[in-house]
Amino acid sequence: MNKYFPRVYDEILTKKLDLYGAILITGPKWCGKSTTAKQLAKSVLELQNPRTRANNLEIAKTRPDLLLDGDKPRLIDEWQDAPSIWDAIRYDVDNTGLKNQYILTGSVTPRKDEPKHTGTGRIIRILMRPMSLYESNDSTGEVSLRELFDNKNDIKGISNKEYEDIAYLCARGGWPGSLSASKEGSIIIARDYLESLIANDINTIDSVERNPERLRTILRSLSRNICTSANLTTIKNDTSYNDSEISEKTITDYINALSRLYVIDDVEAWCPKLRSKTDIRTSPKRCFIDPSIAVASLRATDKDLLKDFRTFGLIFEALCLRDLKIYAQTLDGDVFYYRDKSGLESDAIIHLKDGRWGAIEIKLGSKDAIEEAAANLIKLANVVDVKEMNEPSFLAIITANKYAYRRPDGVYEIPITTLKS
Repeated sequence: MNKYFPRVYDEILTKKLDLYGAILITGPKWCGKSTTAKQLAKSVLELQNPRTRANNLEIAKTRPDLLLDGDKPRLIDEWQDAPSIWDAIRYDVDNTGLKNQYILTGSVTPRKDEPKHTGTGRIIRILMRPMSLYESNDSTGEVSLRELFDNKNDIKGISNKEYEDIAYLCARGGWPGSLSASKEGSIIIARDYLESLIANDINTIDSVERNPERLRTILRSLSRNICTSANLTTIKNDTSYNDSEISEKTITDYINALSRLYVIDDVEAWCPKLRSKTDIRTSPKRCFIDPSIAVASLRATDKDLLKDFRTFGLIFEALCLRDLKIYAQTLDGDVFYYRDKSGLESDAIIHLKDGRWGAIEIKLGSKDAIEEAAANLIKLANVVDVKEMNEPSFLAIITANKYAYRRPDGVYEIPITTLKS
């Protein structure tokens, strides 16, 4: 058996199962949903098992409740292949009132007409992303995001990674299957994920035939514009070639399909209460669920990133945003970004449900860029109306540098490879 790498979701899933009759783990293929769910499940129904698939799907058409028999919690893997199971589970949870009964996994968001009932209050959804650097043992975990929110004044940590290592981690991504492979093999796995997406997954979600080359072009444009708020017009102009043009309607359809496959993972804008009436930019920041998708779409390697630091910086930001989203989940928080018309920005705002928040800038490591980032963070903290909102729990710059420490101005400098939840 392959070694199981503990996930931050282990704790999240355990807590949610104690509160609800069923949980649905969503997320992209290959991110480890089924493997993680099996750590908690006492029985398993695999709807994509070729030996039993046809029989199980036939049963699901008439008596889906028969598929629920088994020790609890029972895992229903890739439940969307038999959507009638959803309503059967929802009814059973309603009828018994018991917690900790079912775990569902799904790599595709169902169509709006399936299932018939949303399951609100009975089935809770949890988005699972690929592995963070801490989960893949590529972060020392010496700096805790939770402790930053608890106002820990001093931090310390030493990264054991160089720029070459960070570039490789961006290209490899957080796919669990890549951890046991060689460096060359892990890059191939990330590329194969993209090829499988283009050749198969994009056409199977709703039986709509989509052009592979158009998809490649759109993915490449999204990758070039990663971590920016590029609108449809920008992407349309970016995808025009040889006097051929992809319409905004087509681009929207492809992006929606990618979202249903949990490939798109945009960052929404944060809209705090400000002391001034400055207009806040509200367009989402373009992002993938994993930075390796962007690297593969650009047909790049880790060595290519080292030759193009502008692109490397954007991909590095995507890597950090992935990890911050994962860590924020354990704290019951969300990740946003801030930008206003004056140009003041923060690459990431982590806002917890209890109202606490922290502002983060993401920089590869240039001294001038870090100083500018620190000044921006302090300025942002000063424009937020603390009479209406909490003061920031922390201000931090995530870097690819060596040391984690608290600067004299109070801003933390934290290598991403020293961070954990």
